[in-house]
Amino acid sequence: MEKMGVRTTAKGQCASCGKCIVGKVITALGGTWHPEHFVCCVCGVELKAFFERDGKPFCEADYQKLFSPRCAYCSGPILQNILTAMDRAWHPEHFFCTECGKVFGSEGFLENEGKPYCHEDFYRLFAPKCTGCGQPVKENYLSAVNGTWHPDCFVCTDCLTPFRDSCFMELEGRPLCSLHFHSRQGTLCGGCQTPITGRCVSAMGRRFHPEHFVCAFCLRQLSQGVFKEREEKPYCASCHDKLFI
Repeated sequence: MEKMGVRTTAKGQCASCGKCIVGKVITALGGTWHPEHFVCCVCGVELKAFFERDGKPFCEADYQKLFSPRCAYCSGPILQNILTAMDRAWHPEHFFCTECGKVFGSEGFLENEGKPYCHEDFYRLFAPKCTGCGQPVKENYLSAVNGTWHPDCFVCTDCLTPFRDSCFMELEGRPLCSLHFHSRQGTLCGGCQTPITGRCVSAMGRRFHPEHFVCAFCLRQLSQGVFKEREEKPYCASCHDKLFI
């Protein structure tokens, strides 16, 4: 230009090629550049806008590819909204239940082996099942008779009555109240219908507390178990003869 009689003024040296800059100049990253020399350090495209890392210019595509956090689901770069959970980053629309695919709402999520699940699927898949009703046990539970129970489901198998003071008896893997345990064992008194835990009298295919094995008519205790039977009822010899002979 000076040879043509046009006076020029250098605007500095290009940080890329080291030559003087006459004409258009880009000032960036603490230096001056020929516009055609201010390019992405990865792909070489001329930069109009740029991202900087460690003093180097990057185009948006290469910067996001190299340095943006990656979604744990799709592995793509996260450019805007980011969701952080389980020590990983996610696109908000990609953080959903592993089983049903629903995006989590206000109830949040539960984790198993590094995977997120909605509450419904988590309990269905991983929670212990109540031995009584078969439904998932979510919170309070009882462990008894080799099983896990909802507190409301741990009742006598026969009468469905809750156990007083958590006292129960087990038979064939099922919990029973004292009354029905002895009923199944044949150890209920035939007179008072309460369990027999000590001495007993066996008669007429049943068992009795000794003091409850009495004459069906005079109600006297049948001494030494001597009696006469009539219509499945015991009588002393005197009452039997008086009534039936």
